[in-house]
Amino acid sequence: MAELVYRPVIGLARTLFKVWDLKIDCQGSENIPRSGGAVLVSNHISYLDFIFDGLAALPQKRLVRFMAKESVFRHRISGPLMRGMKHIPVDRQQGEAAYAHALDSLRSGEIVGVFPEATISESFTLKSFKSGAARLAQEAGVPLVPMALWGTQRLWTKGHPRNFKRSHTPITIRVGEAMEAPREQYAGAITRRLRERVQELLEAAQRAYPVRPKGADDTWWMPAHLGGTAPTPEQLRTAQAH
Repeated sequence: MAELVYRPVIGLARTLFKVWDLKIDCQGSENIPRSGGAVLVSNHISYLDFIFDGLAALPQKRLVRFMAKESVFRHRISGPLMRGMKHIPVDRQQGEAAYAHALDSLRSGEIVGVFPEATISESFTLKSFKSGAARLAQEAGVPLVPMALWGTQRLWTKGHPRNFKRSHTPITIRVGEAMEAPREQYAGAITRRLRERVQELLEAAQRAYPVRPKGADDTWWMPAHLGGTAPTPEQLRTAQAH
């Protein structure tokens, strides 16, 4: 089946990256399998993360089918594009259909992209992981490929205005070695190991990131434990409780 939508969208994204003059540093793409199914697992700090996760798979000539919330598919602009790129809608109330769809995609040799935190992390630290990615990999008999992004939150994230100016923003992407998901192991244990891998990659991406906040009014995109002013996970939990 010809990719009549996905490839033109990739071309448009690459053009925009040049217009915005993004400085993209991607390492580890060779860890994404050149053929066969795999579950690509990433942290989630921006509305644009799926674009950069997908970019990491292009050197291996792979297209990623992302699991995304169903409301994105109802939007008049993003909806037709998401369907055309064969991404997978997730209805939080009826997740079984999305799970079955993703499983079919994996078994047919596709790469499925999953954000196991389920929502954007406003603290820019890793939230707890849901076990769906591990269970999909187990049931389909495919590997998990951990990865991490850093810098995408500076372009467009929850609670902050978009920054689509020619901003020279660095984007750091790190892809780790694939890990197996044996059927006989407990999905929770695999999920814990997976989160540890993503955490290691996130820290590596943060260490490699070439810039720091320019001043006191530019610290919002750094997590508190690295000296930034992003809310801590505890502060976010307290705010949600009230």
